[in-house]
Amino acid sequence: MSWIQLELRDGVTAFRPGELVQGKAFWQLDPPPDSVELRLFWYTQGKGDRDVEIMQVIPFSRLNAQDSCSFQLRLPEGPYSFSGKLISLVWALELVAQPGDQARRVEITLSPTGEEILLHPRA
Repeated sequence: MSWIQLELRDGVTAFRPGELVQGKAFWQLDPPPDSVELRLFWYTQGKGDRDVEIMQVIPFSRLNAQDSCSFQLRLPEGPYSFSGKLISLVWALELVAQPGDQARRVEITLSPTGEEILLHPRA
């Protein structure tokens, strides 16, 4: 059975611009992967076209069938996580193994307060 897992240090998912994100990637894959990488990206969701921008990629060099690797990356200054009536911007880290369809995503929040910016009041 193949699986991959992504864990952030202390389970923290709320960050401020420029902060360091630390965590660990785990996998057990059959057959062994050709590549495993961690992607930091943001995407929009809601009405209209979906935008996606990959901000950083960390390739892991050890490619054993079963392994774990620690990682750390510094977050950019923006754009900030927000939620509006028509569109939201969401940040995420995604661990991807190739070949195959193995991926694990963890959504994070990036803003000056560490909380998603709400562009409309919640009911």
